[in-house]
Amino acid sequence: MTTSEKIALLREKMKQNNIDAFIVFSADPHLSEYLPLEWQERKWISGFTGSAGFVAISQNNAGLWTDGRYFMQAAEELKNSGIELMKMGEEKTPDYIDWIISEIPSGGTVAVNALATSNAEWELLSEKLNSKNITLADVPLLKEIWNPRPAPSKNPIFTHPVERAGKSVTEKLADIRQKMEDKDTDVHIVSSLDDVAWTLNLRGSDVNCNPVFLAYLIITKNDAILFTDLEKLNPEARKQLDDAFVKMMPYEEFFNDLKTIKNEKILISPNSNQLIFETLKSDNQFVKAAVPGNLMKAQKNETELEGCRIAMAKDGVAMVKFLYWLVHNVGKEPMTEYSIGEKLRNFRAEQKNFVGESFTSIVGYKENGAIIHYSAPKNGSKEVSAEATILIDSGGQYLEGTTDITRTLALGKDVSEEFKTNYTLVLQGMIRLSMVKFPKGTRGVQLDAFARMPLWNVGKDYNHGTGHGVGSFMNVHEGPQNIRKELNPQELLPGMICSNEPGFYLDYGYGIRLENLIAVKEFRKTDFGWFYEFETLTFCPFSKELIVKNLLSEKEIRWLNDYHKKCEEKIAPHLEGDVKTWFLKQIEEI
Repeated sequence: MTTSEKIALLREKMKQNNIDAFIVFSADPHLSEYLPLEWQERKWISGFTGSAGFVAISQNNAGLWTDGRYFMQAAEELKNSGIELMKMGEEKTPDYIDWIISEIPSGGTVAVNALATSNAEWELLSEKLNSKNITLADVPLLKEIWNPRPAPSKNPIFTHPVERAGKSVTEKLADIRQKMEDKDTDVHIVSSLDDVAWTLNLRGSDVNCNPVFLAYLIITKNDAILFTDLEKLNPEARKQLDDAFVKMMPYEEFFNDLKTIKNEKILISPNSNQLIFETLKSDNQFVKAAVPGNLMKAQKNETELEGCRIAMAKDGVAMVKFLYWLVHNVGKEPMTEYSIGEKLRNFRAEQKNFVGESFTSIVGYKENGAIIHYSAPKNGSKEVSAEATILIDSGGQYLEGTTDITRTLALGKDVSEEFKTNYTLVLQGMIRLSMVKFPKGTRGVQLDAFARMPLWNVGKDYNHGTGHGVGSFMNVHEGPQNIRKELNPQELLPGMICSNEPGFYLDYGYGIRLENLIAVKEFRKTDFGWFYEFETLTFCPFSKELIVKNLLSEKEIRWLNDYHKKCEEKIAPHLEGDVKTWFLKQIEEI
């Protein structure tokens, strides 16, 4: 079916159910960013493949709201779909609820699937719609028209042992129960997949590139119950759960078990799905707050940090071997954006304890580099030759940790001075953020400008955040911390890992992004309290031939030379022959 045919079928179902507008969020029952195949409803109905965005469909119109990372991609993928692109964050873009209200009459009905809608979004929708005499209803219409759906994964669930996690399941549950007690609550429901996996020191592969598995977790003062596909638990995982006194029940029994909870104070995140709230609301009291384990997970212990350092060193070796292959073979053998991504994966796979990619590699050649989250198709991706520039954003999942790195390089000699200037400004912003010292209590929004200032000084900017949290053999995007323009009240704390990835994009021209991972660490205590700094975790050289040296300060040049020296220490012992010779030339001082 085409997108237009799918929307026509949905509208017919809407008429049959007296629904005036239907919203398809990009979500599963766990409100994940990246979704298992059977929950990619927004992708199925719209054809838009980005990780962020949602669709609202009335009887006459349809719109897709997404952020600046996907404007170019969405414009291409929505062609001839009948869905209008709504660019979030731009002045003329309507709020999606206001748009819905303008589309339907007073007394009308808007429907969603409560299982894939957060409580926070449900309450916001209800309040605004009710003020206009519009009803919000739970009517999961796509269940009726998306058939057959992909079958759920049967991939095994396995242990992430304490030797890598740094803390046992028993210790983590004790810490969470203390937070429950602090909030005077009796029951805690965990529905976010990464928080379930982290708490129980388990990993899986139900979601592409994310080592998680479909599950819910209920924690009380004395018990813990995991709801998942029990057939997927391997013997070691079962033993680990038994040793921690965690009960195991089938995934489909979760909502039935919720019905037995009466007269309790329940600690639950407002980002849990609305059906959980609907099931519990008549007999219980909610204490809405972030999952306590979420912040604990973000603050990596020393075992996890050391694992990340090991993973990043392996990743640096793989990246250098890949970059050597690319620059020495481009133009000499056929290659496409897609095949380059596959080749990079193969280099990572040579490293011990490699599990898979941490996300689908972004390989953007020439103008495709300006599509911030570009995904090269297997068939029909752009052929790459020895000219112009290429942006490669990629990462790996290793048993020791998760990596995420971006490098932009020239594949030919015909690179403009303008490109080199913009490359240097992006690098300068990354260096400035890497060097910053900041007091305890600092939020990411207060540091974001350090990375943007070189571009801002010449009237340029980039349309994405500067940094996101990164997990420990876990999701490559992790909260609650970030570094971006928008206000996030979460302060940066020791042990938190963030990306540092400023960029510059010329639509239909080229893209530049440079990314390292950085970890918050203590710097020193002064009369003004504790100050923190960043430890750079990523090791891979930058393209010296693209750097305009006179744009950098002496301090920035010193940082770059010191960084390349550290790259030599981490990577050179694992290289040999022509690759090593080439690498050592790349890291010579400027």
